[in-house]
Amino acid sequence: MIRFAVDENFNDAIVRGVLRRYPEIDLVRIRDTPLHGANDPAVLEWAAQQGRVVLTHDVTTMTKHAYERVRQDKPMPGIFEAGCDEPVAAIIEDIILIAHCSLPGEWEGQVRYLPLR
Repeated sequence: MIRFAVDENFNDAIVRGVLRRYPEIDLVRIRDTPLHGANDPAVLEWAAQQGRVVLTHDVTTMTKHAYERVRQDKPMPGIFEAGCDEPVAAIIEDIILIAHCSLPGEWEGQVRYLPLR
């Protein structure tokens, strides 16, 4: 099963919706860890160490740091970025689909956008 790390700025309604529909999902909010308040490179390093795909709304700096990790040949388990103006229900459905249908390591080195198109 895919494991997720949820960036601090991620919409709580999405997190609650995912957990309501799929309570056994392995999802950790960064704000509930000692990384609370950490910068993007630290979050990406922790996610890589934990093997967690990052869920974020930060389409500027998080993406930049993710691609930098890839360029430096460092592990980057993947990022899914959700636009803040996108439908919450569609993002919830896509996260559940990704969790159910993905193989471990499948998203390594990739940045993808939600909802899936």
